[in-house]
Amino acid sequence: MTHDRLVCANCAGPVSEGRCPVCRASRERLQQEGPFGGLSPAALIGVLVVLIAAVALLAHQTA
Repeated sequence: MTHDRLVCANCAGPVSEGRCPVCRASRERLQQEGPFGGLSPAALIGVLVVLIAAVALLAHQTA
């Protein structure tokens, strides 16, 4: 989910507008996250499993 759809619990405004200090802090934190910051731990594990399976499949085909 992107921060443009989040609603602030402090001022009930969109976080993307940054109406209050809480919105601005949340917006800054969301913008500082890396490329995998939005993924859940389960999604990261799933990606890792797929990559390991792909490497194993390629190793098996070349052997």
